[in-house]
Amino acid sequence: MIKDINILNTEILSDNWYTLKKITYEYLKKDGSKVIQNREAYDRGNGATILLYNQQQQTVILTRQFRLPTFINGNESGMLIEACAGLLDKDNPEDCIRRETEEETGYKITQVHKVFEAYMSPGSVTEILYFFVAAYTKDMKVHEGGGLEEEQEHIEVLELGIATAMDMVRNGEIKDGKTIMLLQHLKLSGLL
Repeated sequence: MIKDINILNTEILSDNWYTLKKITYEYLKKDGSKVIQNREAYDRGNGATILLYNQQQQTVILTRQFRLPTFINGNESGMLIEACAGLLDKDNPEDCIRRETEEETGYKITQVHKVFEAYMSPGSVTEILYFFVAAYTKDMKVHEGGGLEEEQEHIEVLELGIATAMDMVRNGEIKDGKTIMLLQHLKLSGLL
C-alpha cells in the first residue's frame, strides 16, 4: 500500500500526436519509508466505444482498419477488427459515441446504454474508456460509414453473426481488447 503521493517534476517528452510525459514522483510505503520513481505516461485523452447489436438477426456491427502499432508488433497486415470507438474531444461520452457511430459505421443511433468504464493500459496510458451497447436496425443506416476523409480514416464496416464473432475471438481473428470485452458483455448479459 502506498500513500501521500507527491508529483515532484513533469517533463514533456513529446507533444506531437498526443502528449508523452516523464513524471518524477514520491510516495510513502506502508513502513513509512519514502520512494522516488520516474515513469512515462502517454496522455491521449479519454474515449468511448460501442457495440451495435441486432437481437432479431443475432448480429453485431464491427469495423476493420489499419492500426500501425499492431503492424509493428507482429500483425502482418496491420488490419484490426474492432468495435466502433473514438476520442471524446470536448464532448461527453454519449454524444461522442453517437457521432463516432455515424461517422464510422453509417448507423444513426439515439439510444445508447453505458455498460462500464475501464482503464485499458494503466501502466502507461492515462485514457479511460467508456463502454456502450446499442440496438440497431437496417432502417438506422443513413450512409455507408467508413470514417472521415479529413481524419484519414479508411474503415470497413462488418456485420457479423454473434456466433461468428465469438469464434473469431477464439481463433485469434479478433484481438482487440475493447471489442472482446464488449462481445463478452453482450453474451453474458443475455442481450444476444
